[in-house]
Amino acid sequence: MIHFDCDYMAGAHPEVLDAIVRNNRVQTAGYGCDDYCDRAKALIREACGTPDAAVHFMVGGTQTNSTVLDSILWRTDGVIAAETAHINVHESGAVELFAHKVLALPSHDGKLCPAEVRDYLHDFYADDTHEHMVAPGAVYISFPTELGTLYSLDELEQLHAVCSDYNIPLYVDGARLGHGLAASPDVTLKDIAHFTDVFYIGGTKMGALMGEAVVCTNDKLLPRFFTLMKAHGAVLAKGRLLGMQYEAFFKDGLYERIGRHAVSLAMRLRKAFEDKGYKPFIDSPTNQQFFTLPNDVIDRLMQAATFEYWGPRGETESRVRFVTSWETTEADIATLEQLL
Repeated sequence: MIHFDCDYMAGAHPEVLDAIVRNNRVQTAGYGCDDYCDRAKALIREACGTPDAAVHFMVGGTQTNSTVLDSILWRTDGVIAAETAHINVHESGAVELFAHKVLALPSHDGKLCPAEVRDYLHDFYADDTHEHMVAPGAVYISFPTELGTLYSLDELEQLHAVCSDYNIPLYVDGARLGHGLAASPDVTLKDIAHFTDVFYIGGTKMGALMGEAVVCTNDKLLPRFFTLMKAHGAVLAKGRLLGMQYEAFFKDGLYERIGRHAVSLAMRLRKAFEDKGYKPFIDSPTNQQFFTLPNDVIDRLMQAATFEYWGPRGETESRVRFVTSWETTEADIATLEQLL
């Protein structure tokens, strides 16, 4: 079988795993207070162009989103997000479990419209009864979006301007950040760091065994964050395992190489479908590709390949998603081409 279900089916990228194995018997202090984490944080700050940024290592994306948002939101605040946003549809209400309502706005191929965000904020504060309502305390986006699409640099700048005007933070879910940066024609990691208040550099979907790196460029935004991480069960006792992996990611450009590899093979996968007349129903330039296929084609492909339905199975055709990763090979794509 060849696998296109998601980008964390396999274990760790060999270079990441090697870093763990080589240092497996080294003993260090716990909770990220070790040289590996210190070096990884320095490398991340350098890559982001933010020498004073706070960097915190966490284990998984849902845990990261709920912990960060719980920290930056006041108790009665909610968070603005697209209706298709990951925190709104695929995190089991983790953000709302901590009493922060997701304030869903229309999705435009997975993205928020900056003008609509501005209108929402304007109308909220123009309402004399707004103190009786859930206040929009932050804006959440992901890069890439849940549908594999990307914000342009101009859109990112506009969202940042809206948030600045209303004095609320812009938070970026970067679970697949490496794939997004590899596919973006104009957004760099330094741009993400410059035009957001806090974001995370995803590891789990980029070749780590587990791990996400939170980067906060606003030094007043996450007070006592380690304590809140601890309260959320988000502090790894053997924190060096996270530092080792991120040091491997950023020491020799591995993070960028993984993103380019997955996106390159996703474009070849997309072409294979398009050559057979199957057009994507979302124009995603990243490692997630979405198609509407006849059910008989889906059933035939599933004899030799795994991938996911994107919604319920239809009567005659269904929407499906194919995802590439560091583990995807040229041979996998060639096999899929033959199956098609």
